[in-house]
Amino acid sequence: MFHSIIHRSSTIVLDDIKVRLIEARDAEQISVYYQRNRHFLAPWEPLRHEAFFSLAGWQQRLQQIATLHRHEMAFYFVIEHRTTGDIIGVINFSNLVKSPFYACHVGYSLDQEYQGQAVMRRALTAVCEWMFVDKCFHRIIAAYMPHNKKSGSVLAAVGFEKEGLAKDYLLINGQWQDHVLTSLINPNWSLPIS
Repeated sequence: MFHSIIHRSSTIVLDDIKVRLIEARDAEQISVYYQRNRHFLAPWEPLRHEAFFSLAGWQQRLQQIATLHRHEMAFYFVIEHRTTGDIIGVINFSNLVKSPFYACHVGYSLDQEYQGQAVMRRALTAVCEWMFVDKCFHRIIAAYMPHNKKSGSVLAAVGFEKEGLAKDYLLINGQWQDHVLTSLINPNWSLPIS
């Protein structure tokens, strides 16, 4: 679907947004993103230490993320508004496991001001395709709280299918929360050539 857009690059341009791997130069922008959306995202995320919202905290964290990128242990994408250059969302792939699983987990968040504009649906579709085509993953796993209808709708629109309900799955905002388990399967997967 996105083969012509990707060109084996980790930067994907989609109309009014650009999705790319986060870099050290993004420390200020990403800290501003999380500061701006702190209260909006709180019901959907783990409790965060103050360092998570600070520039210094992100400068340190981005060094760790760069190492994870280098070793292909995780991929941390930012969604950037093409006109303003502002970071307006994030998509993270973690727990990357190759043979025989070829699967990973995905998580994401979007700026409060960009809700309802299909930004996350478009960005998530593109980066999932990148994970399938460029990184040869077979399954991408996502989970959402049953009352988070927006997230459930995004995942369904991208093609994720419900697989079950996990009780007390994640510690979110200080409380254990049930999560609907979903996955997206790569229909064109083939064994990667080493």
